[in-house]
Amino acid sequence: MKLRWTVLLISLLLVLGWALTACKTVPRQSDHAIAFRAILAEKASEPTVIAGSDTERLAIDRLKHFLGQWSAESIRTNTLQVYAPDAWLNDTLKTVRGATNIQTYFLRTTQNAVSLTVQFDDVTRSGDGLYYFRWVMDNQLKSVAKGQTIRTLGISVIRFDAQGRVLIHQDYWDSAAGLFDHIPVVGYGIRAIKARL
Repeated sequence: MKLRWTVLLISLLLVLGWALTACKTVPRQSDHAIAFRAILAEKASEPTVIAGSDTERLAIDRLKHFLGQWSAESIRTNTLQVYAPDAWLNDTLKTVRGATNIQTYFLRTTQNAVSLTVQFDDVTRSGDGLYYFRWVMDNQLKSVAKGQTIRTLGISVIRFDAQGRVLIHQDYWDSAAGLFDHIPVVGYGIRAIKARL
């Protein structure tokens, strides 16, 4: 019960904050790609896996298995083998730097989830050494949508290091449909905005 009131209060504060900032007369400019571009530039000179190599195949399989079999035990056991020590992650909700910090973030995420599974539809490599993983995520969260399964589509942009560990991980997914639509007050506000568009 206490958690429900906390979520409701946070939702109300978020909507109020949004309403207050929406009333500003000075337009706000946002470049949400700055951090991603900066990490790409920072890591551009570091070697990556060789296309078509066994290291590449193992790196892709390891990441798909790790994200597909989401559990606290898997995160504790495998995160530091899947992610490079100085890895960078942005899942659209949070940016995290360093494999141990990513592990901590993933473990916190599992504490709020009943289940979380990811099924990969395909993987594509671009000419600049980035990999695009297209996926479908099913999750059940303890305090969101009454534990019902929420299905979301997404793409992860990945850059591996030479050993096949994830160096850069940028997710693109519909966080409104996958999370915020299901939070009281916030969800109502998002659905109202969508209805007006």
